Amino acid sequence: MSVSPSRKPQPTPAEPQPHGRLGRTLSTVEYFTFGFGTMVGVGWLVLIDDWLGRGGPGGAMLGYLFGGLLLLPIAYTYTRLVRAMPDAGAEIAYTEAVFPRFWSFAAGWMMVLAYAIVCPWEAVAIGNLLARQFPAIDVWPLYEVAGRPIYAPRLVIGLLLTLLIGFVNYRGMKRSGAFQNATTFGLIAIFIVFVVMGFTHGDAANLEPLFAQTGAAGAWLSIVLVMQIVPYYMTGFESIVKGSEEARPGYDSSGFTRAILLALFAGALFYVAIVAVVSYVLPWREIVDGKLGTEAAFERAFGSRAIAQLILFGAFLSLLKVFNGNFFAATRLVLGLGRRGLVHPAMGHVNPRFGTPTTAIVMMTVVTAAASFLGDAVLVPISEVGSLAVGSGWLAACVAFLAWGRRDPAAVRPIDRRLAAFGAVASAGIVVMKLVPAVPGSFGRAEWIAFALWVGAGLSFWVARRV
Repeated sequence: MSVSPSRKPQPTPAEPQPHGRLGRTLSTVEYFTFGFGTMVGVGWLVLIDDWLGRGGPGGAMLGYLFGGLLLLPIAYTYTRLVRAMPDAGAEIAYTEAVFPRFWSFAAGWMMVLAYAIVCPWEAVAIGNLLARQFPAIDVWPLYEVAGRPIYAPRLVIGLLLTLLIGFVNYRGMKRSGAFQNATTFGLIAIFIVFVVMGFTHGDAANLEPLFAQTGAAGAWLSIVLVMQIVPYYMTGFESIVKGSEEARPGYDSSGFTRAILLALFAGALFYVAIVAVVSYVLPWREIVDGKLGTEAAFERAFGSRAIAQLILFGAFLSLLKVFNGNFFAATRLVLGLGRRGLVHPAMGHVNPRFGTPTTAIVMMTVVTAAASFLGDAVLVPISEVGSLAVGSGWLAACVAFLAWGRRDPAAVRPIDRRLAAFGAVASAGIVVMKLVPAVPGSFGRAEWIAFALWVGAGLSFWVARRV
């Protein structure tokens, strides 16, 4: 695909970068594990009661299935974008080619939020997860946030994990990729074991009623309430393009397409299967009323602590990989902003020894550690703000692709334009659902405060970019 000569994209990995060159070690396997691994975290364990409370088994399964299908045109558009412009800045680079610099910054800053906001979620969730296995760590309360105590051991564990992820990413993509492969395939293996066990043990009667809301209108409302959070829990397939500069020498760019589409398909299948099997082993209303997690539902259904421990270990691996994947994607976007002078150029520095964006990694480590002090109170509101952020980024990418097509119609096939247009509509719908007060599940006070703080921080970075 060609672009306007007056808006030349950033150099490809084959050209020297003024701030240093990123390491080049990734294969299609790593791209898949970053895509799927960034997408699937521990929400399936700690928030399954929220999903079922929103939609019931039918509403949750259809919400994730329909949500995955709606995201398919967006994913396809990304496959076209990354093959035309393999750039760590991704949405920043795509919009830069056709829009003024501020809009390129805005698109990038929103996508930074989509990934960065997940990192403190995981730093907090590690304490939540370990407390399920070792309740004794809930001691020495320090303070409260939104009525929830912050325990010293949980906070320390979250901070240590943040430092570990920062260190792994600082030391180079080869280590980060190996870490991502091990944790992703470990989760998949455990997932297969407990899903097979669940479907050989449960009862279809536990799925009734299929929807949380009654009547035909209630069924659709149940699906919509789940679809509103799908963008947050399925953010990640597009993280693959943030690593496009770090492909192995001689890498076939068609591998980006395979990795993106496979990650999206695998993520949707994972979520549908989790909802189905958890609702199958135990009546779902019992899960909602008891605020049970996935492992607790299995333990109660099987009368076995061992299966709960297996699921908790799978969730622990999942937490590590989603933390690593989102941290990786956020730092590459910050790098992209710094290289273009959209924030202070220091953010574009690449370590000459390890080939990693050092300043961006330090910044993300500090931001994640600071946000971790908010504790469990951030979990659900974060998913709502993350949906808006990623919807905005997807919309920017799809609109940029359409604008490229208008400038050079011969370079873009009609089917590509139609899919990108559908992706833009779907992305805009995600944004509207979160911003319009009349829509069920739209932003509340906590979400607006979090979003306003991020916008304010972005404007500060924009104003101070040349200081």
